[in-house]
Amino acid sequence: MSALPTADVPPADVPTLLVKIFGKDRPGITAGLFDTLAAYSVDVVDIEQVVTRGRIVLCVLVTEPTVSTSGELRATVHSWADSINLQAEIISGKGDNRPRGSGRSHVTVLGHPLTAESTAAIAARITGTGGNIDRIFRLAKYPVTAVEFAVSGVETEPLRSALAVEAAGIGVDVAVVSAGLHRRAQRLVVMDVDSTLIQDEVIELFAAHAGCEAEVAAVTEQAMRGELDFEQSLHARVALLAGLDAEVVDKVRAEVRMTPGARTLIRTLKRLGYQVGVVSGGFTQVTDALKDELSLDFASANTLEIVDGKLTGRVVGEIVDRAGKARLLRRFAAVAGVPLDQTVAIGDGANDLDMLNAAGLGVAFNAKPVVRQAADTAVNVPFLDTVLYLLGITREEVEAADGDAVHLH
Repeated sequence: MSALPTADVPPADVPTLLVKIFGKDRPGITAGLFDTLAAYSVDVVDIEQVVTRGRIVLCVLVTEPTVSTSGELRATVHSWADSINLQAEIISGKGDNRPRGSGRSHVTVLGHPLTAESTAAIAARITGTGGNIDRIFRLAKYPVTAVEFAVSGVETEPLRSALAVEAAGIGVDVAVVSAGLHRRAQRLVVMDVDSTLIQDEVIELFAAHAGCEAEVAAVTEQAMRGELDFEQSLHARVALLAGLDAEVVDKVRAEVRMTPGARTLIRTLKRLGYQVGVVSGGFTQVTDALKDELSLDFASANTLEIVDGKLTGRVVGEIVDRAGKARLLRRFAAVAGVPLDQTVAIGDGANDLDMLNAAGLGVAFNAKPVVRQAADTAVNVPFLDTVLYLLGITREEVEAADGDAVHLH
């Protein structure tokens, strides 16, 4: 339970009662309990209510009435609870809840499915770092199960490091972000395109039309693992496209497959007032179309040179490579008026690492091992909208926003 502001908190030696009500949920329980308590002129110090599969747990911390009426209050609450087939428990104590420890974080756990064994492992590791779990609630039940732990008593960075090790061992995704108002502030989300926003590697789609798909794919894989310099590999792969008719651009655009959840992610972020951009080692011939289709705020990529209706096998303009992606993140943030620590970057390859490290939150999405190890958090399920849960947005809120949009139309 969370305490009220200090001015409303009773002194530590003031007697208080913790009133717990539990049983089958129905309308009117909360109002009924407070109507019962109102007869004794108690002050409400704290309150928390949870309903799970139709069962309610309602906890209220109140100041204890006079000694002469305390017993009567207890009897009346029990009688009221019995009358509607609920159970009541009343515990005496003094003052408010103990203060939460310094160092507060939100720990988001994604499972597909989320097992009791993995949840136990995460909870034990939190405790092992000196953290205390203050609250747990579910963010989503599909397409993955997502739960959030509110943790205090340990700083975010050591907690993140400890849980990253645990998550890798048990096969769940865990994100740890510091608590605070900044989590609710307007943000900028910038993501990679190939194998992140979309399921494809665009240059491989072009290569398929040039008959050199296998050769290009092999070089792409080496570059994504960080084994080749990206700019050199880019020029080598693009050179293989020389002579292709420019009409192939429209064919490639039509072949692009969005990652499951990508449209939901972007649509929800935009409704919340976030700004969204993409940076890509691919090509503006595709990203510009995605920017228009998805109403993105920013987009930047390499540009294939086209002369006399043919691809020349060269790129023109500023090269978007590993360093370039981080540079563009900073540029977008400056234009958007969003502090860098309020940015979120999402990517899968080694050329995304600088961008992921520069952002306030770097998310490795179905990424190569070297990227998973270096990023703040990793998501290894094939649904891009699960990133919303890392931002504390629930599936119910996503669906409610979709419903409101349909109603408006």
